[in-house]
Amino acid sequence: MRKIAIYGKGGIGKSTTTQNTVAGLAEMGKKVMVVGCDPKADSTRLLLGGLAQRSVLDTLREEGEDLDLEDVLKEGFCNTRCVESGGPEPGVGCAGRGIITSINLLEQLGAYEEDKELDYVFYDVLGDVVCGGFAMPIREGKAQEIYIVVSGEMMAMYAANNICKGIVKFAEAGGVRLGGLICNSRKVDNEQAMIEALAKRLGTQMIYFVPRDNMVQRAEINRKTVIDYDAAHEQADHYRNLAKRIDENEMFVIPKPLSIEELEKLLIEYGIAN
Repeated sequence: MRKIAIYGKGGIGKSTTTQNTVAGLAEMGKKVMVVGCDPKADSTRLLLGGLAQRSVLDTLREEGEDLDLEDVLKEGFCNTRCVESGGPEPGVGCAGRGIITSINLLEQLGAYEEDKELDYVFYDVLGDVVCGGFAMPIREGKAQEIYIVVSGEMMAMYAANNICKGIVKFAEAGGVRLGGLICNSRKVDNEQAMIEALAKRLGTQMIYFVPRDNMVQRAEINRKTVIDYDAAHEQADHYRNLAKRIDENEMFVIPKPLSIEELEKLLIEYGIAN
């Protein structure tokens, strides 16, 4: 079973990219579980057709600790298994601790045991590596592979570089490795070349360039992944290709984060249209 965490700047499209990629893997016949690590609990809605899923923390608050796995897990597109960690009430408590509580509960309930026959577990993680709770999937070896969703926008690249610093820290104590960058295009000047250059300097790869297409938004409005909404569309094939690249990936590295000066030099070098 491969355990993957998806990181990236807030708003970069991690949840959309994760769910569409998971749909591609599930369509290939892979058995996948998605664990949403975001208080908004929106990491599985496209796989569930918009079905509201009660989060682990909400379930614990309402029913106590005597739970079965079925109380916090729902099946979605192509039998994907969907879990939402949820978070504390607004203004109260730490969202990071919610992630820790949820992952520990899933382990106690046997979600990862061999008889579940999972090929993949995906953790869709909120924002950057900002605290111990958000770093939980990599800090304690819950995930072995990290993919960073990025674009050619300056802050997305800063965030990716910062996440790499976190990976380096935790790689020293465990087996976590970076599998590559996923460019979720924002149609920035020289974007593909820029992210390929960033990946090279980090010592990794741009595993896929996902072009920007309004079909993604149309599918989301209809509460579906692109593959589920319009399987014949070109954008669906891009997500299938991304899923295949991840499935076949054998390049896992400890990244080499850039200094701020190096990152800004790269931005200047590629960020001006020819």
